[in-house]
Amino acid sequence: MDLISVIVPVYKVEKYLDKCVSSIVNQTYRNLEIILVDDGSPDSCGAMCDAWAAKDERIKVIHKKNGGVAAARNSALEIAKGKYVAFCDSDDWWESRLLETVFT
Repeated sequence: MDLISVIVPVYKVEKYLDKCVSSIVNQTYRNLEIILVDDGSPDSCGAMCDAWAAKDERIKVIHKKNGGVAAARNSALEIAKGKYVAFCDSDDWWESRLLETVFT
């Protein structure tokens, strides 16, 4: 199974973030690297990202000064190691078989 890097820019979404990350963590396709980019969010999103990383070794967190969604994605692309890359907005969630369906 090829490694898939899932990139999630995070900014002012504490209401949605847990559902988003949970939907990625619980994918049936398991060989994932999940990169959460805290784009200088002024709420508790940064701490929430760190808490997720503490629970799942596949999760990496980048904390950066706010630069917008494109800059957040680009910062994650610089460290991504996957053969494939998938982007998820932090106020979205995925059905559990999404990545398995798309990449196998």
